Amino acid sequence: MARQHLLKVGVSGVRGVIGGFLTPALGASYAQAFGTYVGKGRVVIGRDTRTSGEMLTHAVNCGLLAAGCEVIDLGVIPTPTIQIYIAHTRARGGMALTASHNPPEYNALKLFNREGQFFNQYERTELLDLFHQSDFARAGNDEIRGVRQDLTTAPALHLARVLSKVDADAIRRRRFRVALDGVNGAGSELSVRFLQGVLGTQLEAISVDPTKVFPRIAEPRPDTLTELAELVRRSGSDVGFGQDPDGDRLAVCDETGRVLDNDDVLALAVHRALAFTPGDVVVNLTTSAAIDDIAMAHGRKVYRTPVGAANVVEMMQAVGAAIGGEGSSGGIIYPAVHLCRDSYTAMALVLDLMAETGKTVSQLVAELPRYTRLSGKVAFEHGRLGTLMQSLEEGFPDAETNRMDGLKLSWADRWLHVRSSNTEPLLRLAVEARTAEAAQALFDDAWRQLTN
Repeated sequence: MARQHLLKVGVSGVRGVIGGFLTPALGASYAQAFGTYVGKGRVVIGRDTRTSGEMLTHAVNCGLLAAGCEVIDLGVIPTPTIQIYIAHTRARGGMALTASHNPPEYNALKLFNREGQFFNQYERTELLDLFHQSDFARAGNDEIRGVRQDLTTAPALHLARVLSKVDADAIRRRRFRVALDGVNGAGSELSVRFLQGVLGTQLEAISVDPTKVFPRIAEPRPDTLTELAELVRRSGSDVGFGQDPDGDRLAVCDETGRVLDNDDVLALAVHRALAFTPGDVVVNLTTSAAIDDIAMAHGRKVYRTPVGAANVVEMMQAVGAAIGGEGSSGGIIYPAVHLCRDSYTAMALVLDLMAETGKTVSQLVAELPRYTRLSGKVAFEHGRLGTLMQSLEEGFPDAETNRMDGLKLSWADRWLHVRSSNTEPLLRLAVEARTAEAAQALFDDAWRQLTN
């Protein structure tokens, strides 16, 4: 595998395989650049449960202290909890040391500004320039500050925010039986506390020991959540929740153990939030048109962005959106709690909808607008991307064209979206249509044009 696939230093931070690629020295340098950019003051850090997390924490602390920052260490904690704490305490910024859904040999530095949000385009570009120039602040002996731990404030703050936006008493009265797969990640203990201790569910939990390794592929998908699906069926649970290692994404099983399409999970959350939250909806170009139908039913508008949570958040800020997210990645963003992907908000909204309607998850999904979605990956040679995109566009002359992020071609009852991977010479193809036959025909047609 090429080196660039194992280390990426870019506008969103640093991600790579620990050892020969993402090293303590690199972590310290990037943290020193970050501390230089945000300025002297409090900087918040937290991490997931990866084996390399403690090592990377020490490296990042060194870089931040060298830049004259005071470090507030939240310990092992979900990424959205870190973001909420940053904004609440008015820190200069913060970092989550997590590679999210990547394999356990990876780790990363996710960067947040003083509002607890991913850096915008200008902030990302300026920080990256500063890092490459190595023009860092270097604190003298009398300017070096310290590291302080705060392991209790952030979780309590996060859960209180979530509880204030749903009918927690109604959820408690239902005494739902809930199955949970925490992947032994950063949210393991907090998720048990939230679902069992706070919301009073009858919890059936697996993989909620943060001292152990990930027991499955980190990304929560139908093919990786077979144990959760079996737990739902065996325990007679009303719903199952599967998290990723840093607790920002959520997968949901219905009461039969079927893992829902992430677009359906987002659709349920949007439907619930729009019932009592004013504002429009923001999603990426690959998210299902079901969101448009739901928003229209509530008298609301949908705005679309390039793929990426930071892009969705920026648009949500611009339009004052009520809710947003990315169906393709299982990320739900509810600004009433915080402008970030948050599995705890997602769990609460799903349980709140179940409590309010008295319906099962499968019944709620059956009521959603129905579309068939298909996706795949196509390898391409370097230098041929432009030709492939142009050829695809010419092959569908009757489509409405959107070049915001790759190429999206739309018709009244279907669409296709092709975009290049950020890390590999791959094209990601997604299609959606009202019927399975139409979706398959569109997918096959696009596939032929991209592979011939």
